[in-house]
Amino acid sequence: MENKFNRPLLLDGATGTNLIAAGMPSGICVESWILENPEVLIELQKSFIRAGSDIIYAPTFSANAAKLRHYGLENDVEDLNARLVELSREAASTKSGTMVAGDLSPTGLIMEPYGDTSFMEIMDIYSQQALALRDAGVDLIVCETMISLNEIRAALLGAKQSGLPVFVTMTINEHGKTLFGSDALSSMIILQAMGASAFGFNCSGGPDTMLPFLEKVTPLAKVPIIAKPNAGKPHPDDATKFDLTPEHMAESMKKALDMGVSIIGGCCGTTPDHIAALRKLLDSYDFSAVNTDRDLSQLDTIAANEREVFYLEEDFDLSETILCSDDMADDIMDAEDDGFDVISVRVDSYDDALLLSQNAHMANLPFSIISDSEEALEFALILCAGRNIIDSRCGIEPDTLKKLADWYGALIF
Repeated sequence: MENKFNRPLLLDGATGTNLIAAGMPSGICVESWILENPEVLIELQKSFIRAGSDIIYAPTFSANAAKLRHYGLENDVEDLNARLVELSREAASTKSGTMVAGDLSPTGLIMEPYGDTSFMEIMDIYSQQALALRDAGVDLIVCETMISLNEIRAALLGAKQSGLPVFVTMTINEHGKTLFGSDALSSMIILQAMGASAFGFNCSGGPDTMLPFLEKVTPLAKVPIIAKPNAGKPHPDDATKFDLTPEHMAESMKKALDMGVSIIGGCCGTTPDHIAALRKLLDSYDFSAVNTDRDLSQLDTIAANEREVFYLEEDFDLSETILCSDDMADDIMDAEDDGFDVISVRVDSYDDALLLSQNAHMANLPFSIISDSEEALEFALILCAGRNIIDSRCGIEPDTLKKLADWYGALIF
C-alpha cells in the first residue's frame, strides 16, 4: 500500500513552551489544565494552522494511564483523550484538510531487565491510549520524544492495534544516541521494518544537532523522514524562549530537506512565527532537485540490535544453537569469541523468550531464532529488541512465519 505521507508535510510547533508562556503553571496535570482553559489550546493550534501546519498534535502527550496515575486519573484515559482530541478537531475545522495526530509519549516507567515493568504492561498502556485516540477520531498517531528503543517498540506495537498510520520520533544527543543508548540508525532500521509510517527525531536540541544523523538515516529510509527540532537552545532566564529566530531555523532546516527529509516541524520553543517560516521554506523548495535514488534492496539482509546495524551476506556464519538458560550469557559470549556472524537461539516457551530478552543486551551480534512453537516465537520477537532473524527451519508453517516477520519487522533466513 502506498504511504500517503510520501509528500512534503508541515507539522505544528511547540505546545508545552507556548502554553507556559500563556500562563500554564508548573507542577500540574497539563491535560486537566488544558481542559479547564480550552481557549488557550485552541487559539494556539489555530495559530499553527494559520501559519501553515498540515498536521497538529492533539495535547495527549501524557494522557496515558502511567502518567495520569500521578494525579489519580488513571481510570479516565478514554474520557480525557476524547475531550482533548475534540479541542484539536475544533481547531482543525478552521482549515479543510488539516489532520489531527494523537500524541503518545514516554510512560516514565523503566522496563525489565533494568526496571520492574514488563514490556507487555507498557505495550498495553500504549494500546489503551491508541485505541482511545482512534475512537476519538484522530487521523494518525505519533509516538514522540522517545528515549528508549524498547519503549518506542512497545508504543509502536500498541499503536498499530488502532489500525491507524503511526509516526515515530526519538530524542537523541550529539552522538546520535537516546538517553538509554539506542542508536539512531539501528532504531530506524528496526522501526520501519515494524511498520512505522514515518521515522525521525524531535526535540534533540536545534536542527544542527540533528543534521548529521538525518544524513545518516536517509540513505536507508524506505519511509518518510521527520525533523521536528527545538528552536535552538533555551534562554538561561526564560525556558519558554529559545535562541533560533524563525529565519535562522528555516535556514538550518533547508539542509535537512537537501538530505531528503520531507516532514518538518518544531518542538520546544517554536512559535507560530517559526512554523510560518518553515511553511515559506516548503512552498519555495524544489523537491524535484533532491536525489531520492536509494538502493533499498540491501534492507533485505540488514539485521540490527539496539546499538548496531549488521550488513549480512546471504551465506553468513551461524553459530551452534544456544538453549535459553540461566547460563546463556556465557554461551552468547562464547559464540562471539568463536567468530560467528549470527547467534542461533532456540526458544520453546514464554520463559525462554523472557530469558532471551533479559540477556539480549549482552550480545554484540544479531540473533537467529528457531522454534517449533508459534506462540513462543511470537513472544521472542515481541520481547527481544532488534531486527532479529527467524530461522526458516522452524517447525511452523511458512505463511505463519511471514506473517510474524512482517508484523514484528524480522528477517527470514
